[in-house]
Amino acid sequence: MTYRHFFSCFLFHLSFNQSGNNIESHIYLLNEIAFKSSLNPTITLVISNTSIKNNIATSISHIHIHNKMVIKTLYHVVNVMTTKAKLFTIRCSINQATNLNSINKIIIITDFIHATKKVFDSSSHPYQIYAVVISNKLRKFFTKSHNN
Repeated sequence: MTYRHFFSCFLFHLSFNQSGNNIESHIYLLNEIAFKSSLNPTITLVISNTSIKNNIATSISHIHIHNKMVIKTLYHVVNVMTTKAKLFTIRCSINQATNLNSINKIIIITDFIHATKKVFDSSSHPYQIYAVVISNKLRKFFTKSHNN
């Protein structure tokens, strides 16, 4: 069995709300990513968001393949921390995307990069359960095919 490092399989694009030009260039980049992924049936585009209002977390995720929505999930949870709700959304999105047949690339568009980075931080003890589950699912996805 060959051992493969998966860190090179991840890429983060960060947006900083410092100027109007930066927002425009970021929107252009998102449009390019969405357009290119819609042309390729082996790429799944996951768009997810979580918000908390009046102590109720609402989590929504849309999964698109070849410019068609294939899965939409919506969850409501009471009395949960923001980071846990966001990590739950990431976990569910990755779970669903990795179970799709003939997919070799997953693009996740989200506004909670802070929570996403916790998945890859092994020293973040309160969130290790999410990190373990997500990492395990991604490892299976990456080892399924050398194209993934």
